[in-house]
Amino acid sequence: MRPTQRPAPSGTGTMIPNSNSNSNSNSNSNSNSNSGSSKEQRSRQRRIDLVLPLPQRDRKLAVPLPLPPTGTGSGGGGGGGSQQTQQVIAFAELERLNRIGSGSGGTVYKVVHKTSGRVYALKVIYGHHEESVRRQIHREIQILRDVNDANVVKCHEMYDQNSEIQVLLEFMDGGSLEGKHIPQEQQLADLSRQILRGLAYLHRRHIVHRDIKPSNLLINSGKQVKIADFGVGRILNQTMDPCNSSVGTIAYMSPERINTDINDGQYDAYAGDIWSFGVSILEFYMGRFPFAVGRQGDWASLMCAICMSQPPEAPPSASLHFRDFINRCLQRDPSRRWSASRLLQHPFIAPPLPHHNHLLPPPPPPRPLLPS
Repeated sequence: MRPTQRPAPSGTGTMIPNSNSNSNSNSNSNSNSNSGSSKEQRSRQRRIDLVLPLPQRDRKLAVPLPLPPTGTGSGGGGGGGSQQTQQVIAFAELERLNRIGSGSGGTVYKVVHKTSGRVYALKVIYGHHEESVRRQIHREIQILRDVNDANVVKCHEMYDQNSEIQVLLEFMDGGSLEGKHIPQEQQLADLSRQILRGLAYLHRRHIVHRDIKPSNLLINSGKQVKIADFGVGRILNQTMDPCNSSVGTIAYMSPERINTDINDGQYDAYAGDIWSFGVSILEFYMGRFPFAVGRQGDWASLMCAICMSQPPEAPPSASLHFRDFINRCLQRDPSRRWSASRLLQHPFIAPPLPHHNHLLPPPPPPRPLLPS
Protein backbone atom coordinates (compact mmCIF):
# COMPACT_ATOMS: atom_id res chain seq x y z
CA MET A 1 0.00 0.00 0.00
CA ARG A 2 1.37 3.39 -1.01
CA PRO A 3 1.56 5.75 1.92
CA THR A 4 -0.46 8.90 1.63
CA GLN A 5 1.63 12.04 1.60
CA ARG A 6 0.79 14.26 4.53
CA PRO A 7 0.35 17.99 3.76
CA ALA A 8 3.02 20.30 4.99
CA PRO A 9 2.09 22.20 8.11
CA SER A 10 1.23 25.82 7.63
CA GLY A 11 3.27 28.64 8.98
CA THR A 12 6.86 29.70 8.82
CA GLY A 13 9.79 27.41 8.75
CA THR A 14 8.40 25.08 5.99
CA MET A 15 11.05 23.82 3.52
CA ILE A 16 10.11 22.94 -0.11
CA PRO A 17 12.43 20.40 -1.87
CA ASN A 18 14.07 21.44 -5.20
CA SER A 19 14.21 19.44 -8.44
CA ASN A 20 17.82 18.32 -7.99
CA SER A 21 17.00 16.14 -4.97
CA ASN A 22 13.97 14.19 -6.22
CA SER A 23 15.50 10.74 -5.77
CA ASN A 24 16.67 11.44 -2.31
CA SER A 25 13.42 13.01 -1.41
CA ASN A 26 11.47 10.04 -2.72
CA SER A 27 13.47 7.55 -0.65
CA ASN A 28 13.34 9.81 2.37
CA SER A 29 9.66 10.35 1.94
CA ASN A 30 9.08 6.59 1.73
CA SER A 31 10.99 5.93 4.93
CA ASN A 32 9.42 8.92 6.65
CA SER A 33 6.00 7.79 5.56
CA ASN A 34 6.57 4.28 6.89
CA SER A 35 7.80 5.56 10.23
CA GLY A 36 5.01 8.11 10.38
CA SER A 37 2.43 5.44 9.67
CA SER A 38 3.70 3.21 12.47
CA LYS A 39 3.75 6.18 14.85
CA GLU A 40 0.16 6.97 13.95
CA GLN A 41 -0.85 3.38 14.58
CA ARG A 42 0.85 3.39 17.99
CA SER A 43 -0.73 6.75 18.73
CA ARG A 44 -4.15 5.40 17.88
CA GLN A 45 -3.53 2.42 20.18
CA ARG A 46 -2.52 4.69 23.01
CA ARG A 47 -5.57 6.88 22.56
CA ILE A 48 -7.92 4.01 23.29
CA ASP A 49 -10.00 4.94 26.34
CA LEU A 50 -9.04 2.47 29.09
CA VAL A 51 -10.87 4.18 31.99
CA LEU A 52 -13.06 1.64 33.74
CA PRO A 53 -16.46 2.73 35.05
CA LEU A 54 -16.79 2.95 38.85
CA PRO A 55 -19.07 0.39 40.49
CA GLN A 56 -22.47 1.72 41.36
CA ARG A 57 -23.28 1.81 45.10
CA ASP A 58 -26.37 -0.11 46.07
CA ARG A 59 -28.09 2.04 48.66
CA LYS A 60 -30.21 -0.88 49.79
CA LEU A 61 -27.08 -2.58 51.18
CA ALA A 62 -25.67 0.52 52.91
CA VAL A 63 -24.98 -0.03 56.65
CA PRO A 64 -24.25 2.94 58.96
CA LEU A 65 -20.93 2.89 60.83
CA PRO A 66 -21.14 2.46 64.62
CA LEU A 67 -20.61 5.54 66.73
CA PRO A 68 -17.43 5.73 68.89
CA PRO A 69 -17.87 4.94 72.60
CA THR A 70 -18.71 7.92 74.76
CA GLY A 71 -16.92 6.61 77.89
CA THR A 72 -19.78 7.63 80.18
CA GLY A 73 -21.25 4.17 80.54
CA SER A 74 -20.51 1.82 83.40
CA GLY A 75 -18.34 -0.73 81.60
CA GLY A 76 -17.29 -3.77 83.51
CA GLY A 77 -13.72 -3.91 82.24
CA GLY A 78 -11.30 -2.97 79.50
CA GLY A 79 -11.15 0.60 78.29
CA GLY A 80 -14.58 1.61 79.56
CA GLY A 81 -13.70 0.85 83.18
CA SER A 82 -10.42 2.76 83.02
CA GLN A 83 -12.15 5.76 81.46
CA GLN A 84 -14.67 5.79 84.25
CA THR A 85 -12.03 5.61 86.99
CA GLN A 86 -10.17 8.52 85.41
CA GLN A 87 -13.07 10.91 85.88
CA VAL A 88 -12.00 14.11 87.56
CA ILE A 89 -13.48 14.48 91.05
CA ALA A 90 -13.56 18.10 92.15
CA PHE A 91 -12.43 18.84 95.68
CA ALA A 92 -15.56 20.97 96.31
CA GLU A 93 -17.71 17.88 95.67
CA LEU A 94 -16.22 16.01 98.65
CA GLU A 95 -17.69 16.06 102.14
CA ARG A 96 -15.70 14.90 105.15
CA LEU A 97 -17.53 12.41 107.35
CA ASN A 98 -15.07 11.38 110.08
CA ARG A 99 -11.42 10.73 110.80
CA ILE A 100 -10.31 7.13 110.29
CA GLY A 101 -6.57 7.40 111.01
CA SER A 102 -3.71 9.74 111.76
CA GLY A 103 0.05 9.76 111.99
CA SER A 104 3.06 12.03 112.16
CA GLY A 105 2.71 13.07 108.52
CA GLY A 106 -1.01 13.73 108.35
CA THR A 107 -4.55 12.46 108.81
CA VAL A 108 -6.87 10.19 106.84
CA TYR A 109 -10.57 11.08 106.58
CA LYS A 110 -13.58 9.21 105.32
CA VAL A 111 -15.25 11.39 102.69
CA VAL A 112 -18.24 11.06 100.39
CA HIS A 113 -18.64 12.31 96.85
CA LYS A 114 -21.80 14.43 96.92
CA THR A 115 -22.69 13.80 93.28
CA SER A 116 -22.32 10.03 93.13
CA GLY A 117 -22.57 9.11 96.81
CA ARG A 118 -19.37 7.05 96.60
CA VAL A 119 -17.16 6.85 99.69
CA TYR A 120 -13.42 7.52 99.53
CA ALA A 121 -10.47 7.96 101.87
CA LEU A 122 -8.80 11.38 101.84
CA LYS A 123 -5.21 11.49 103.06
CA VAL A 124 -4.20 14.98 104.16
CA ILE A 125 -0.46 15.69 104.31
CA TYR A 126 0.46 18.69 106.41
CA GLY A 127 3.31 21.10 105.76
CA HIS A 128 4.44 23.87 103.42
CA HIS A 129 6.25 22.69 100.28
CA GLU A 130 8.18 24.45 97.59
CA GLU A 131 6.72 24.83 94.11
CA SER A 132 9.26 22.45 92.56
CA VAL A 133 8.34 19.81 95.15
CA ARG A 134 4.65 20.28 94.41
CA ARG A 135 5.20 19.86 90.69
CA GLN A 136 7.17 16.68 91.28
CA ILE A 137 4.46 15.27 93.52
CA HIS A 138 1.83 16.09 90.89
CA ARG A 139 3.82 14.14 88.30
CA GLU A 140 4.28 11.17 90.61
CA ILE A 141 0.61 11.08 91.62
CA GLN A 142 -0.38 11.12 87.96
CA ILE A 143 1.69 7.97 87.46
CA LEU A 144 0.07 6.36 90.50
CA ARG A 145 -3.39 7.13 89.09
CA ASP A 146 -2.63 4.78 86.21
CA VAL A 147 -2.05 1.87 88.61
CA ASN A 148 -5.05 -0.44 88.38
CA ASP A 149 -4.96 -3.83 90.13
CA ALA A 150 -7.46 -5.76 92.21
CA ASN A 151 -5.00 -6.03 95.13
CA VAL A 152 -3.69 -2.46 95.16
CA VAL A 153 -5.58 0.47 96.67
CA LYS A 154 -6.63 2.84 93.89
CA CYS A 155 -5.28 6.40 93.88
CA HIS A 156 -7.88 8.70 92.31
CA GLU A 157 -6.91 12.36 92.68
CA MET A 158 -4.53 14.80 94.34
CA TYR A 159 -5.50 18.25 95.60
CA ASP A 160 -3.44 21.23 96.69
CA GLN A 161 -5.58 23.07 99.20
CA ASN A 162 -4.44 25.66 101.76
CA SER A 163 -0.81 24.50 101.69
CA GLU A 164 -1.95 20.93 102.30
CA ILE A 165 -1.45 18.11 99.83
CA GLN A 166 -4.49 15.85 99.88
CA VAL A 167 -4.70 12.50 98.12
CA LEU A 168 -8.02 10.82 97.31
CA LEU A 169 -7.79 7.04 97.72
CA GLU A 170 -10.04 4.02 97.53
CA PHE A 171 -11.88 3.40 100.80
CA MET A 172 -11.48 -0.01 102.45
CA ASP A 173 -14.27 -0.53 104.97
CA GLY A 174 -12.49 -3.35 106.83
CA GLY A 175 -9.53 -1.24 107.87
CA SER A 176 -5.95 -2.46 108.17
CA LEU A 177 -4.62 -5.83 109.29
CA GLU A 178 -2.67 -4.21 112.10
CA GLY A 179 -2.71 -6.45 115.20
CA LYS A 180 -4.48 -9.36 113.47
CA HIS A 181 -3.71 -12.92 114.57
CA ILE A 182 -4.29 -15.44 111.76
CA PRO A 183 -3.12 -18.89 112.92
CA GLN A 184 -5.12 -20.77 110.25
CA GLU A 185 -2.74 -21.54 107.40
CA GLN A 186 -5.51 -21.76 104.82
CA GLN A 187 -6.63 -18.21 105.56
CA LEU A 188 -3.03 -17.08 105.67
CA ALA A 189 -2.37 -18.67 102.27
CA ASP A 190 -5.28 -16.75 100.73
CA LEU A 191 -4.07 -13.55 102.37
CA SER A 192 -0.51 -14.11 101.13
CA ARG A 193 -1.73 -14.89 97.62
CA GLN A 194 -3.59 -11.58 97.34
CA ILE A 195 -0.69 -9.54 98.70
CA LEU A 196 1.79 -11.24 96.38
CA ARG A 197 -0.44 -10.58 93.38
CA GLY A 198 -0.44 -6.90 94.22
CA LEU A 199 3.31 -6.89 94.80
CA ALA A 200 3.98 -8.75 91.55
CA TYR A 201 1.86 -6.20 89.68
CA LEU A 202 3.74 -3.26 91.20
CA HIS A 203 7.14 -4.84 90.60
CA ARG A 204 6.29 -5.53 86.96
CA ARG A 205 5.60 -1.81 86.60
CA HIS A 206 8.93 -1.05 88.33
CA ILE A 207 7.17 0.37 91.40
CA VAL A 208 8.69 -0.48 94.77
CA HIS A 209 6.63 -0.16 97.95
CA ARG A 210 9.46 0.18 100.51
CA ASP A 211 7.07 0.09 103.49
CA ILE A 212 5.20 -3.22 103.52
CA LYS A 213 3.77 -3.77 107.01
CA PRO A 214 0.43 -4.87 108.52
CA SER A 215 -0.90 -1.33 108.82
CA ASN A 216 -0.44 -0.84 105.06
CA LEU A 217 -2.39 -3.99 104.21
CA LEU A 218 -6.13 -3.20 104.07
CA ILE A 219 -9.18 -5.42 103.78
CA ASN A 220 -12.79 -4.77 102.82
CA SER A 221 -16.07 -6.45 103.69
CA GLY A 222 -15.66 -8.77 100.69
CA LYS A 223 -12.43 -10.22 102.22
CA GLN A 224 -10.41 -8.55 99.49
CA VAL A 225 -6.91 -7.58 100.63
CA LYS A 226 -5.16 -4.62 99.04
CA ILE A 227 -1.79 -2.93 99.42
CA ALA A 228 -2.03 0.69 100.55
CA ASP A 229 0.46 3.55 100.53
CA PHE A 230 2.42 1.80 97.77
CA GLY A 231 3.57 5.12 96.41
CA VAL A 232 2.02 7.99 98.29
CA GLY A 233 4.08 7.65 101.45
CA ARG A 234 7.29 6.94 99.54
CA ILE A 235 6.85 9.91 97.22
CA LEU A 236 5.85 12.37 99.90
CA ASN A 237 8.64 11.37 102.28
CA GLN A 238 11.33 11.44 99.60
CA THR A 239 10.27 14.77 98.09
CA MET A 240 9.42 16.67 101.25
CA ASP A 241 12.47 15.81 103.31
CA PRO A 242 15.69 15.82 101.27
CA CYS A 243 17.65 14.55 104.26
CA ASN A 244 15.40 11.51 104.69
CA SER A 245 16.93 8.86 102.44
CA SER A 246 15.48 5.94 104.41
CA VAL A 247 11.75 5.69 103.89
CA GLY A 248 9.77 3.04 105.74
CA THR A 249 9.40 1.41 109.12
CA ILE A 250 12.69 0.06 110.45
CA ALA A 251 10.99 -2.88 112.19
CA TYR A 252 10.10 -4.38 108.79
CA MET A 253 13.20 -3.27 106.89
CA SER A 254 15.57 -5.84 105.43
CA PRO A 255 19.02 -6.21 107.05
CA GLU A 256 20.94 -4.86 104.02
CA ARG A 257 18.78 -1.75 103.98
CA ILE A 258 19.53 -0.91 107.62
CA ASN A 259 23.20 -1.85 107.47
CA THR A 260 24.68 -1.31 104.02
CA ASP A 261 27.85 -3.21 104.98
CA ILE A 262 25.93 -6.51 105.01
CA ASN A 263 25.60 -6.75 101.23
CA ASP A 264 28.57 -4.63 100.17
CA GLY A 265 26.36 -1.58 99.82
CA GLN A 266 24.11 -3.26 97.24
CA TYR A 267 20.39 -2.86 97.87
CA ASP A 268 17.71 -4.63 95.84
CA ALA A 269 14.47 -2.78 96.58
CA TYR A 270 12.31 -5.59 95.20
CA ALA A 271 13.97 -8.11 97.50
CA GLY A 272 13.50 -5.61 100.33
CA ASP A 273 9.73 -5.70 99.76
CA ILE A 274 9.82 -9.51 99.97
CA TRP A 275 11.59 -9.40 103.34
CA SER A 276 9.00 -6.96 104.72
CA PHE A 277 6.23 -9.18 103.37
CA GLY A 278 7.71 -12.28 105.03
CA VAL A 279 8.04 -10.56 108.41
CA SER A 280 4.40 -9.39 108.19
CA ILE A 281 3.07 -12.85 107.28
CA LEU A 282 5.03 -14.49 110.09
CA GLU A 283 3.70 -11.86 112.51
CA PHE A 284 0.12 -12.69 111.46
CA TYR A 285 0.75 -16.38 112.13
CA MET A 286 2.50 -15.94 115.49
CA GLY A 287 0.34 -13.10 116.73
CA ARG A 288 3.38 -11.03 117.66
CA PHE A 289 6.42 -9.38 116.14
CA PRO A 290 8.67 -12.34 115.20
CA PHE A 291 11.96 -10.89 116.46
CA ALA A 292 13.26 -11.05 120.01
CA VAL A 293 12.52 -7.35 120.56
CA GLY A 294 9.31 -5.39 120.21
CA ARG A 295 8.75 -3.52 117.01
CA GLN A 296 8.31 -0.32 118.98
CA GLY A 297 11.75 -0.69 120.50
CA ASP A 298 14.58 1.75 120.05
CA TRP A 299 16.50 1.91 116.80
CA ALA A 300 19.66 0.28 118.17
CA SER A 301 17.79 -2.75 119.58
CA LEU A 302 15.90 -3.29 116.35
CA MET A 303 19.08 -2.98 114.29
CA CYS A 304 20.88 -5.58 116.41
CA ALA A 305 17.93 -7.98 116.23
CA ILE A 306 17.46 -7.66 112.47
CA CYS A 307 21.05 -7.33 111.27
CA MET A 308 23.08 -9.38 113.75
CA SER A 309 20.92 -12.41 114.37
CA GLN A 310 19.59 -15.18 112.20
CA PRO A 311 16.30 -14.44 110.38
CA PRO A 312 13.19 -15.59 112.25
CA GLU A 313 11.58 -18.87 111.31
CA ALA A 314 8.11 -20.31 111.54
CA PRO A 315 7.62 -22.50 114.64
CA PRO A 316 7.94 -26.29 114.32
CA SER A 317 4.18 -26.62 114.79
CA ALA A 318 3.63 -25.05 111.36
CA SER A 319 3.37 -27.12 108.22
CA LEU A 320 6.42 -27.90 106.09
CA HIS A 321 5.05 -25.81 103.23
CA PHE A 322 4.54 -22.73 105.41
CA ARG A 323 7.94 -23.04 107.07
CA ASP A 324 9.63 -23.27 103.69
CA PHE A 325 7.53 -20.38 102.37
CA ILE A 326 8.73 -18.11 105.18
CA ASN A 327 12.29 -19.33 104.67
CA ARG A 328 12.17 -18.27 101.00
CA CYS A 329 11.17 -14.75 102.05
CA LEU A 330 13.53 -14.22 105.00
CA GLN A 331 16.94 -14.96 103.53
CA ARG A 332 19.73 -12.70 104.74
CA ASP A 333 21.20 -12.75 101.27
CA PRO A 334 18.72 -10.77 99.12
CA SER A 335 19.70 -12.68 95.99
CA ARG A 336 18.37 -15.87 97.61
CA ARG A 337 14.92 -14.45 98.27
CA TRP A 338 12.23 -15.50 95.87
CA SER A 339 10.47 -12.87 93.80
CA ALA A 340 6.76 -12.17 94.21
CA SER A 341 5.97 -13.97 90.96
CA ARG A 342 7.95 -17.03 92.01
CA LEU A 343 6.39 -17.11 95.48
CA LEU A 344 2.97 -17.30 93.82
CA GLN A 345 4.05 -20.72 92.51
CA HIS A 346 5.09 -21.99 95.96
CA PRO A 347 3.14 -25.03 97.27
CA PHE A 348 1.90 -23.01 100.22
CA ILE A 349 0.18 -20.61 97.80
CA ALA A 350 -0.50 -22.93 94.86
CA PRO A 351 -1.37 -26.45 96.11
CA PRO A 352 0.08 -29.34 94.06
CA LEU A 353 -2.02 -30.87 91.30
CA PRO A 354 -3.90 -34.14 92.08
CA HIS A 355 -1.89 -37.34 91.66
CA HIS A 356 1.33 -35.34 91.60
CA ASN A 357 4.00 -35.62 94.26
CA HIS A 358 5.28 -32.07 94.80
CA LEU A 359 8.58 -32.26 96.61
CA LEU A 360 10.02 -29.14 98.14
CA PRO A 361 13.58 -28.28 97.17
CA PRO A 362 15.97 -28.10 100.10
CA PRO A 363 16.15 -24.64 101.63
CA PRO A 364 19.32 -22.68 100.90
CA PRO A 365 21.87 -22.59 103.71
CA PRO A 366 21.83 -19.41 105.79
CA ARG A 367 24.49 -16.85 105.13
CA PRO A 368 27.07 -16.74 107.96
CA LEU A 369 27.02 -13.73 110.19
CA LEU A 370 29.60 -11.06 109.59
CA PRO A 371 32.11 -10.56 112.39
CA SER A 372 31.26 -7.61 114.59
